Amino acid sequence: MEKQDYINGCEENLLHVYNRFPVVFDHGEGMRLFDTDGKSYLDFGSGIGVMAFGYGHPDYTRALHEQVDRLMHTSNLYYTPQLMRAAQAVCRASGMDKVFFTNSGAEAIEGAIKTAKKYAYKKTGKAGKNVIAFNHSFHGRTVGALSVTGNEHYREAFYPLMDGVRFADFNDIDSVRPLVDEDTCAIIVEPVQGEGGIIPAAKEFLLGLRQLCDENDMLLIFDEIQCGMGRTGHMYTFLGYDITPDVLTTAKALGGGVPVGAFAVSKKVGESSLQPGDHGTTYGGNPFVCAAVTASIELMESLDLPGHVRKTAPYLEEKLDELCKKHPDKVLGHRGLGFMQGLILSPDVKPGDVVVRALEKGLVVLTAGSDVLRLLPPLIAEKSDIDEMAEILDGVFMSF
Repeated sequence: MEKQDYINGCEENLLHVYNRFPVVFDHGEGMRLFDTDGKSYLDFGSGIGVMAFGYGHPDYTRALHEQVDRLMHTSNLYYTPQLMRAAQAVCRASGMDKVFFTNSGAEAIEGAIKTAKKYAYKKTGKAGKNVIAFNHSFHGRTVGALSVTGNEHYREAFYPLMDGVRFADFNDIDSVRPLVDEDTCAIIVEPVQGEGGIIPAAKEFLLGLRQLCDENDMLLIFDEIQCGMGRTGHMYTFLGYDITPDVLTTAKALGGGVPVGAFAVSKKVGESSLQPGDHGTTYGGNPFVCAAVTASIELMESLDLPGHVRKTAPYLEEKLDELCKKHPDKVLGHRGLGFMQGLILSPDVKPGDVVVRALEKGLVVLTAGSDVLRLLPPLIAEKSDIDEMAEILDGVFMSF
């Protein structure tokens, strides 16, 4: 079949909720994707932060092949060895105490919200508790996740959403304090805002949130669905801040390409929140996805990918600095942590146009917000890959 035949076939049968680029990817190898025409693309999007090991890593694929042949699903009515190993791996990697496996990041957010509400309910015997979230945040597309997503564009068509959500300004602790009252049960925050423009939280801001939650016995929820799993140079970003949440959400690279998410909690929260009958999932934590979770975490540990990111990220930032200096009328600056970086573009350069021209030159990049080009390379990226990315983007910016 020709490329256009695949595109036409998809458009005929798929609900049109994505404006896809006219590329049909067929397979991947290492840092590269290949389309049905055989063209090679350097991947600096990693499936929106999912493919931490690139494509076709033999240790990862071997673990999945073995599990497919052994057992795929049983339901959560039973224990499996894979469930034990995956739970142990997540708790070891995050430092949290208890974990619940979901099918996606959005479902992890839903579980985190329910955990906070049940924690407050058990403490006070009263429902209807409020949550504080942040402007320009993104937590997912389900109704609960949309309710704490601070972007009206995503929310406006789907009201009424969950009641009791109040929005403060990211990195502004003074905007948070007036929103806290006796009915507030949680604060949910991304340590690095992703869709909002690749904006890292200041340590003082997160410390302030931790203090507010401690003073008021509220739960602090860190959404590390995008910034977690080694991307910012630590297995989870909060480990670099030395600030521990009460609830952690994780997904994307957690499964290395297999759809899986999780929310993890401290011992205190685990003992005083959800109990049998409060929450559940048919597919979550099945043997196949748990094998992927264990393989992903063990591979990340054995390769020390967080350490590789810490070592290599300064070179990435150096090359981004060079692009800013060479194209000051098109690139206003950059920001981010580790391998989660954003180039801030001038109003005359639209991120979507850069993505299209980069694709034409064999580079996959992403957007974030209305003015940021997002770079989320696989965590195996080397300096030579960064050089190639910078050279292609240099040519793209010269074309405007």
